[in-house]
Amino acid sequence: MERLLGIGGYFVRAADPAALTTWYRECLGLDAEGAEPWQQEAGATIFAPFASDTDYFGRMEQQVMLNFRVRDLDAMLAQLRDRGAAVSAETQEMEGIGRFGWVTDPEGNRIELWEATA
Repeated sequence: MERLLGIGGYFVRAADPAALTTWYRECLGLDAEGAEPWQQEAGATIFAPFASDTDYFGRMEQQVMLNFRVRDLDAMLAQLRDRGAAVSAETQEMEGIGRFGWVTDPEGNRIELWEATA
């Protein structure tokens, strides 16, 4: 059986694609403009379907949620707050998995940030 090798891309609709690209670059450090792909660090990727009525993604209209791995969750959340981003006050820890925090991008998409357990 053929198997997937990994995530090849993530595509999102935006009212202002240029502004959203700038936000991801300036707030999260994601340099993924143009034809040059973003080279990620190797690490775990979780694929998990959720119930259709979950409120975990924020808005009910949001059908998927992007989860980014981060080295230092507290530092990333502070960086986002310093840039005026809509950061959730809540964080969560799952034993053996890591710590989680959330930010909402300028288009209203909730994003999960994950500091994996070492």
